[in-house]
Amino acid sequence: MNTWYYLSVIFVMALVTYVPRALPLGVLRRPIRNRFVCSFLEYMPIAVLSAMTVPAVFTATASEWSAIAAVAVALVFSYLDFSLLPVALFSTATVFVVELIRFGWIA
Repeated sequence: MNTWYYLSVIFVMALVTYVPRALPLGVLRRPIRNRFVCSFLEYMPIAVLSAMTVPAVFTATASEWSAIAAVAVALVFSYLDFSLLPVALFSTATVFVVELIRFGWIA
């Protein structure tokens, strides 16, 4: 492959990344008043993040049981208004303990 190919690929990737972010700033000068559009734009990042995260959570561990336990712990600690760091740490510790139990290292 030559240098022009790599430069064109980088240029197209930069364009595809930049245009969706810059286009609304240039096109929309006034605030959005439509309630449907506002709610769509408010919930879209949460939906996309969930769609990317949930499948990865269930395939990142050695067994589904440790993933289910970690999700349950994360939901409980999130419901109890813990911040992100303790939720992540307790979920990770849960995966570790469940995997230790599963492989028989803890009797």
